[in-house]
Amino acid sequence: MHNDDGMNWETHLRLRHVRCFLEVARLESVSQAAERLHLTQPAVSRTIGELEQMLGMRLFDRVGRGLQLNEAGRIFQAHAAASMQALTYGHDRLNGRAANPARLSVGVLPTAAANLVPNAALAFHAQMPEAQLHILTGPNWMLFNQLRDGVLDLVVGRMPESEVATGVIFEQLYIEDVVLVCRPEHPILSRERPQAAIADHPLILPPKGAVISPTVERYLASLGFAQIRAPFETVALQVGRKLVQRSDALWFISRGVVADELDLGLLVAVDLASPLLSGPVGISTLRAAHGNEARALFADCLRRL
Repeated sequence: MHNDDGMNWETHLRLRHVRCFLEVARLESVSQAAERLHLTQPAVSRTIGELEQMLGMRLFDRVGRGLQLNEAGRIFQAHAAASMQALTYGHDRLNGRAANPARLSVGVLPTAAANLVPNAALAFHAQMPEAQLHILTGPNWMLFNQLRDGVLDLVVGRMPESEVATGVIFEQLYIEDVVLVCRPEHPILSRERPQAAIADHPLILPPKGAVISPTVERYLASLGFAQIRAPFETVALQVGRKLVQRSDALWFISRGVVADELDLGLLVAVDLASPLLSGPVGISTLRAAHGNEARALFADCLRRL
């Protein structure tokens, strides 16, 4: 798409274009965005079309019945969200609301939800007791979409894959491995080369979209199991733990998710000793985000822990 009609974005761009774009990007649906914005679907489609015409390029790809940000859309989302945040902050300052108690929204991937973030939350509360901490968990793609559109202030977890990292700064805190866990006394534990027996048992894999999914896929491919079928997919502790404890199932999961179960001996990590299963865990923030005292303090709590 090219800007052939001479429409100048500097004079034609309105807040309605930005709000509409951010809502469609967050929900990946014109119909849902229209409902949230109290507009008709044609009005939303027309507004997105006007924005793409002004910018001279498409921002979304159609996937099935929905829309998905392309590379240009992800770049624009990062700056549009930061601009909306800055305007909201300026409006609140003019209206005397900027001094209200801080509210920090944190997205947490499963690997950091068990110990790191709860401990950081307690340390944060001790230093900023008047602040409210909103903690949200969910799939990787959703949390990073919400980070870019300003719903979240930061995300804690594994380093994002390149396709969702546009406009995002990642700060590594530590290296963590993905482990293959089983119940105590599982037959695989007596094998000299346990990796050769992985295909002999039911597998629980991270679902597509989970940040550790590509890591596990690469590891299985290195063993010649690229096409292996898993009867279960989850990164949820409550579900995966029960499946493993009540069967011969093997579960690929970030060590941080099952750290307590491993310490207590309720689950056992199979000795795979593969560097392919290691990856960085840290803090992701929006590159264009304005200063935020609460976010800076929470990040410092994470670093010290």
